[in-house]
Amino acid sequence: MSVESRKTREACCSKLKLFLASMAFVYFAKAFGGAYMKSSITQIERRFDIPSSLIGVIDGSFEMGNLLVIAFVSYFGAKLHRPRLIAIGCLIMAVGSFLTAMPHFLQGPYKYETSVSHSRDINTTESILPCLSNHSMTDADETPDLETQTACEKAVGSSMWIYVFLGNMLRGIGETPIMPLGVSYLDDFSREENTPFYLACIHTVGILGPMFGFMLGSFLAKIYVDIGFVDLDSITINHKDSRWVGAWWLGFIVTGTIILLSSIPFWFLPKSLPKQGQEQSQSKSTELAPVGEQENFLPEENQEHDEKEKSVTFQELAKDFIPSLKRLFRNSIFSLMILTYLVAVNGFIGAITFKPKYLEQIYGQSASKAIFLIGILNLPAVALGIITGGFVLKRFKLGIIGAARLSITASLGASCMFAIQFFIHCENADVAGLTASYQGIPQVSYNQQTLLSQCNMDCSCSLKHWDPVCSYNGMTYASPCLAGCKISTGTGKETVFHNCTCIEEMLTPGVNQSAVLGQCPRRSDCDRIFKIYMVMSVIGSFISACGGTPGYIVLLRSIQKDLKSLALGMQTLIVRTLGGIPPPIYFGALIDRTCLKWGTKQCGGRGACRLYDANSFRMTFMGLITVLYFLGNILWCGLYVRIVKRQKKLALRNQAKENGQEGTGASNGHANISISKNKEDTDRESTI
Repeated sequence: MSVESRKTREACCSKLKLFLASMAFVYFAKAFGGAYMKSSITQIERRFDIPSSLIGVIDGSFEMGNLLVIAFVSYFGAKLHRPRLIAIGCLIMAVGSFLTAMPHFLQGPYKYETSVSHSRDINTTESILPCLSNHSMTDADETPDLETQTACEKAVGSSMWIYVFLGNMLRGIGETPIMPLGVSYLDDFSREENTPFYLACIHTVGILGPMFGFMLGSFLAKIYVDIGFVDLDSITINHKDSRWVGAWWLGFIVTGTIILLSSIPFWFLPKSLPKQGQEQSQSKSTELAPVGEQENFLPEENQEHDEKEKSVTFQELAKDFIPSLKRLFRNSIFSLMILTYLVAVNGFIGAITFKPKYLEQIYGQSASKAIFLIGILNLPAVALGIITGGFVLKRFKLGIIGAARLSITASLGASCMFAIQFFIHCENADVAGLTASYQGIPQVSYNQQTLLSQCNMDCSCSLKHWDPVCSYNGMTYASPCLAGCKISTGTGKETVFHNCTCIEEMLTPGVNQSAVLGQCPRRSDCDRIFKIYMVMSVIGSFISACGGTPGYIVLLRSIQKDLKSLALGMQTLIVRTLGGIPPPIYFGALIDRTCLKWGTKQCGGRGACRLYDANSFRMTFMGLITVLYFLGNILWCGLYVRIVKRQKKLALRNQAKENGQEGTGASNGHANISISKNKEDTDRESTI
């Protein structure tokens, strides 16, 4: 081979490798931003004082952005300059990230519910009088005046969350070209057998994005939201408190910058490349014998179609859109595959959105620790699972049927892990009047009146405020007033409440009747149970991820080449629309129903939930995920049966064609007619 041919091939390979590296980086960047958004859900919910159902709408706005443009981008984008469209998408994502952080600079400082003075020059003795018969903080007295109501509209619970909604939607619009155009570009110009490995590499590098995103979220969750603007010594809560809000806005500035950098390489990549290894193999038909079912088991269109692509008008593209869509959805395997993905994604999105809150409420972990553990334990397990699935496909040269078997096995294994996790849990935290009586008897009450007892009846306490204190008997009280505390000493975080009449009810005379700020820690056995849960969770994450790459290959190998970009785009459109938007909303709405104590906005309205019924939360959250994965298993089994049947029919027809050619010694003309007839039969079969 000449030196020029070798240089041309090397240049082609280097550009393909540059595209591969660029795709890996952009997958990292978009996953970094997406994971950080997920890790900040709790902080955003508390900052804007909104319920889980509304935070689900905000989280779903990303998929809403996809819905607006994905069908057209995936179809028309395949005919245009794909790398540059990806670069433009990255710019839009960066703008969306910066827009999400904007409310922080437009709002005033964060104000949380507290009965403790923020002033530091108060005397250290008897500085606060939580329970006095002549001092009233009843709910009736808390009706805000017009001035307070106006101030409330501009405060934490105002419509500023709309900026977050719009910013997240812009991120969804910007991410639209990356997956369908990037994957189809890579699959078009790489060797067929290399595609699974390349996809596994991209997804493996991409999974580092969520790891860094969750670690950044964990770090910033420990930093107070208004750092640099307030005196941190005056803050009476810490990062373990359910009222704490971390510096959520700072992370969106960081992720926006990373996404902006990821767009740079795509401006310099060409519209198309020669097929990898084209010089060594001119005809794909010779590859069908040794590889068998590893190839597309639907025949490719004639290469005349590729030649036609050189000069087509927008009108011609638009005219062909509806017929192409009909051809695509007449493919029963593609349609069933979309339905299977849809169910699985519903379970996955619901789980990842509210898992940090689940770890907080069921196992008593702080938001920062919950996010950190997901980032360093679950996500590496997912990365290992993805690369393992791709390696098994390449190592054993699994075809469409083998890939389907691997995906089904992974789905069944993950379902078993979720079913086991359903039964692993800690008991409710002991909170007087909510999860236990004032005498310490376990009980759950959604009625706020149970916060009142004989011991605090004369204190005129508000039932709306959440300002928890922990007594030395291990019981948490919703506020110092509801604990019946008469006096306090110290300032800020060091405040201690004394002479608490409700604590006295549970203790023998002479025992310490004091309480300190914050909820009491969980019982000692909860830490051991939490470790068991995390082990099962990590194993489940690994098993589930092993089926990711094989499932993707099943999808790619079930569609014609000219429909590949459209198919990937429609898959993204449908799965993200019905699998990305509804789950956070209905998961959040169902979780809201398990709330025992709602926070209160400055104007007196209902804010974010402070305490959940742990058992109801667990049964709702884990039960819903388990049911969705079980339904996904049923669909996978139906899909597998359909794939096997079609593959057998195609194998019999190919064998009959070969036998007919050998027995009759047909001419080339007759052979072409036979091939054409087989193609027509196969296309007809794809519509069944």
